[in-house]
Order: sequence, then structure tokens, then C-alpha cells
Amino acid sequence: MNGSRRPTGSGAPRSRNARNSRGARPPARPGARDIALEVLLAVAEDDAYANLLLPHKLSEARLSTADAGLATELTYGTLRMSGFYDAIIEIVAKRSVAEVDLLARAALQLGAHQILATRVATHAAVNETVKAVSRKAGRGPSGFVNANLRRIAEVDLETWQTRVADSAKGELERTALLAAHPTWIARALREALALEDRESELEAAIAANNVSPLVQLVALPGFADRDDVRSAHPDLLTPEAASPVALRLAGGDPSDLDEVRAGAVRVQDAGSQLVALALSRVSPLSKHERVLDMCAGPGGKSALLAAEVINAGARFQANEVIPARAKLVRQALRPLGDADTLPVTERDGRTFGDEPGSFDRILVDAPCTGLGALRRRPEARWRKQPSDVAELSALQEELLDAAIVALKPGGIVAYVTCSPHPAETVGVVRRAHRLGGVTVLDSKAICEQLAPTLDITGIPVGDGNAVQLWPHRHGTDAMFLTLMKKQPTSPKENA
Repeated sequence: MNGSRRPTGSGAPRSRNARNSRGARPPARPGARDIALEVLLAVAEDDAYANLLLPHKLSEARLSTADAGLATELTYGTLRMSGFYDAIIEIVAKRSVAEVDLLARAALQLGAHQILATRVATHAAVNETVKAVSRKAGRGPSGFVNANLRRIAEVDLETWQTRVADSAKGELERTALLAAHPTWIARALREALALEDRESELEAAIAANNVSPLVQLVALPGFADRDDVRSAHPDLLTPEAASPVALRLAGGDPSDLDEVRAGAVRVQDAGSQLVALALSRVSPLSKHERVLDMCAGPGGKSALLAAEVINAGARFQANEVIPARAKLVRQALRPLGDADTLPVTERDGRTFGDEPGSFDRILVDAPCTGLGALRRRPEARWRKQPSDVAELSALQEELLDAAIVALKPGGIVAYVTCSPHPAETVGVVRRAHRLGGVTVLDSKAICEQLAPTLDITGIPVGDGNAVQLWPHRHGTDAMFLTLMKKQPTSPKENA
């Protein structure tokens, strides 16, 4: 079927039999469930990124605002809770989800989400999802989907939570299943909370990953004043506690704000703002200083750091090894200055170890698993593997080693990850401290000066401490920060 229309007004009889290309009706315009199902299937089959594919699909389909909103909620809601829905599917289908056709599995997840987690009427959730499957693949898989969705609809969410909990092999697996997290991630979060003696917050920490984040903005110092921006939009903006330059958007499109279009205000998580400001404000910047953002892509922290450096009359350099991400960094910096005043290099960050004593402050926002931003990328939790941690932590150690060498004596490095996994956080900085040459600063005190109302618990490292932010406690991504000062002589450089 190619979607061509049957001739009209010719008097030709309409046959109900042959469905060739000339006699086929045009395909129906896709609805919200068709779009959601397409994205879910692409994520499952091709490792597509929902946040990139969904806007494209919505634009193609030209859905109404209401249907586009429904498609968005169904897509992200289903992805977030897909592990929980898989556990239900295994119970009703009496087989492992690995044995279920990918289209049927995606449709069952989508239908389960509507039945158990939305206000969509049960009959509509079942019937419309089955129709979407039929439009996609014919009647074959639709019968299987229909039968199992009806079984799911026989009991309520609370009953399914009890049944899924009863299928778990232990308390940690129970917590992970009910919140749709791989057990290894739940274990890592528990270990991270234990560093603060706050293991009791595990369920809250995991649950926060299933809640869409609020839109937070940064007013770049010297380019926009937070109070002025807020006064210009009193119904839309409120101050955000996690950063002295952060604002929270009540609703709407951020690009509707003149300040955003001008580049003076940006969309940025308040936790990302706090860790960048901790480096620039740990002590006053002076004109002679040289500041490096070693792993700068996509450029959010670079823009904030650059604004701080420009205000002080100091020098700033960004670096990003991946060309496409380096391009994003340049775009982020363009409203603040030209390529000569705000250069962006494309080097492996580890090569800065060949330039000893070159920088006064270095931000190492190291590549990581991204477990601290799972609420933004709901499918990411199923793509990460424990083996990723070992590979990344080795790279993180090498980047931090290079940064310490590249620092001038008395210079400061901020080691940052968007992951709370202990192997990517305290494991890396404790190793650097053991090797010598650095003093760990009081990151907790510095962050409390910048965000005095935050409930921050320092994590001991050497004579200082690190800071771990959390979505459930701070309303930010789970950013990790340690500030370290290079001692007058470094054993690494003398080796």
C-alpha cells in the first residue's frame, strides 16, 4: 500500500477485495498513541533517543496541542515505568518479556501506562492502543495485545504493585521493580546515600527519577540580573534556592522570554549552576587568572563560568574533544564573546597534562554514566550497564590527574559528575588525594554560602569534603562536586 487515493467520480465500482496500490485508501493521520508507539519501538529496536525523535515525529504529524501533549506524556511516562510494566507483562503473558515481540511489548507497556497511571478510560486505553497496533502491523499482534491488556485492566494499580513486589527476590529488588529501575542502579544510589548516612531516603531518591523536572533558568552574571529578570516576568519566574543566579519557570516555552532569546538567560539545571559557581566563587577571581573548562560539551557550565571570568577580566578557555559537542559549546559562548576572547579547543582532555602549571582554575565535568539525570532521559536507565562504570571511572581518573598537573601551584580544580555512583565520585577523588599533591577543600561550606537554605551533607574526603546533590532533596540533578587545591609542589610533576 502506497497511500494513493482511489479515483472518484469515474463510476468505477469499489471493490472490497483486492487492496492493491491503486485501490488503497490513504493512511489515517497518526494520533497520539501512534506517535508514542513509534517512538517506544524505535527506542527498543534502534536505541533511538526519545527526546530527539519525539519532537520530530510530533512536527511531522502536526497534532493538535492537546494530542501532542498526550503523545508526550504517554511516551515519557511509559519509558520511565517500563521496567514495572515489564514485570506486569511477564505475569499476564506467563513468559519472559524477552520472548515477547518488540512491537507487542511496547504496545503492552503503552497500554499498561494508560490503564494504571493516567485518567484515560480503560476501554479507550485498550481499544485505541490495539487500533494503533493494527495500523502498524495488522491483526496478528493486535489479538495478543488486546487479550493481555484486558488482563492488566482486571485489577487496579495497588494490586499490581503488590503482585510485582511479591515477585521480587529481596527488599532492594522490590524497591527497584516498583520504581522501574535496574537493581544495580538502585544499589548504587543506596551506596551513595550511605556516604551521607541517609540510606532511608532511597525510595524517595528513586521515585524522584520518575518525576519530570521543573524548568530552571540561569541569569548569567554581568549579562542579566536575577531580580531584574524576575521583576520583568513576575507571574512566570521565581528564585530557585539551589543557586544564587537560578530562576524557576512556572510554565510555557522559555524561548518566549526576551532575555532567553538574547542569550543572557539560559535553561540550566540549578545544580549545574551551583557546582560551576563553586569553582568561580571559592575565592575572588582576579585579572591574571586563566580558567579552563576541560570537558565543556554541550556548554551550559562553560557559559556560566565564562560570564564569571569576563566580569573579573580574567581569561577563559573551553575544551571539548567531540567536534559536534564543541560546536554546541561555541554556540553557547557566542553571545558572550568572540572566538578570540573565548576560545574552544577540540583536544583529548588528558593532553592538558602535557602543560604543567598552565591554569589557575580547572573544571573537570567528567564524562559519566549520567545516573544523576535519569529523570530527564527515562530510557537511559535501561541502556547503562555496570561495566560502563569501570570504563568511565578509569577515564575520570586520567582526566583529573591531567587537570592537577595542568594547575599552577595554589590552583583549584572542581571535579564534577552528573552521577552519584560512588565509583565515579568519591572513589575518583579519594584516589587523587591518596596520590598526593592536592588538598581537599570544604565544598559543603562553599555551597552553603552560595545556597544557604539547601540541606547539604558533606562527604568526608581527606581533610575536606565533597557534596552530593539530589533531585528529591534539592530539586536539582544529582550533581557531585569536590574542590581540590594544588599544593606548592606536586609529586606527580616530580615523578
